Amino acid sequence: MTSQNAELKKTPLNAVEKELGGKMVDFGGWELPVQFSGILEEHDAVRNDVGLFDVSHMGEITVRGPEALALLQRATCNDVSKLEDGRAQYNGLLYPTAGFVDDILIYRIAADDYFVVVNASNSDKDFDWLQDLAKGADVEVKNVSADYAQLAIQGPRAEALLQPMADIALAPIKYYRFAQGNVDGAPAIISRTGYTGEDGFEVYVSPEHGPRIMKKIIEAGAKPCGLGARDTLRLEAKMALYGNDIDHSTTPLEADLGWIVKLDKGDFMGRDVLEREKGEGPARKLVGFEMVDRGIGRHGYPIVEGGEEIGVVTSGTHSPTLKKAIGLAYLPSGKTTPGTEFTVLIRGKETRARVVPTPFYKRAK
Repeated sequence: MTSQNAELKKTPLNAVEKELGGKMVDFGGWELPVQFSGILEEHDAVRNDVGLFDVSHMGEITVRGPEALALLQRATCNDVSKLEDGRAQYNGLLYPTAGFVDDILIYRIAADDYFVVVNASNSDKDFDWLQDLAKGADVEVKNVSADYAQLAIQGPRAEALLQPMADIALAPIKYYRFAQGNVDGAPAIISRTGYTGEDGFEVYVSPEHGPRIMKKIIEAGAKPCGLGARDTLRLEAKMALYGNDIDHSTTPLEADLGWIVKLDKGDFMGRDVLEREKGEGPARKLVGFEMVDRGIGRHGYPIVEGGEEIGVVTSGTHSPTLKKAIGLAYLPSGKTTPGTEFTVLIRGKETRARVVPTPFYKRAK
């Protein structure tokens, strides 16, 4: 271990991951496992059986008070008023430019009580942003990230594996819904959500219970999985990664996330920009592609035409499920129709790719 690793933040499950032989890496300032038994094996376990991820690095923020809903409505592009108790929503926290502060999950605990889950690298920034917007309003915004360990149990066998440890019935919890109960005796938020394209749950518990629960879930048959499989799984399901596919410079309409933009909900950050962009059509759009020539188009690789850069690859990998090279890229709007071919510069070499419909992978219902 280098002295630099001493400065990396560690999740409550760090020691267990090292015991399990996790290959640890620096992920945005956190020491997290990139893999345990191997990315392909872990990916396959989630698609066909059940895998377990430590996502305790994610941030949690509570928004409470009479004006909690008003604050979240102003800060985001999706319609938070559509939530009922026990429901979760994918949403965009936006700047006035309509660029992403972050992509987030909002859980409604009660009419004046929301639990917001944010990306690890953005948790301080998101918290500051929400606190700033809350000035003068009857609402309390708290960063409670240190109060939670978060485990993601993902795959077709997730419910069967988790049910014996939970004191509430999991079957009635539908996709993007959650309930509060106990997991292995520990009070938990149990949410039917995930970042893999498979069925599964994300479980939020107090940090001291995390290691014990993680071990129990693995003993019950879940394969420990790392960041490598998390990335191939989410890319096949076309789930955006903040810092790659979306950031402060991209709008939800450009990112092909128009379904989370509710222009009719009233005023919100960036609404005027999105309204104009919707009318004119965004100048560029995030599309899925597969490689025609050999090679993998990776994050940051330029897309060229006649010697000019016209776009950029944001994510790319070899898809373990589809057995081919896939990726996401921003292309000018006129070139986003499936079947359209374009050229990616892979280490200086012109390589052909083709726009394809997304998601690349969709689980059978």
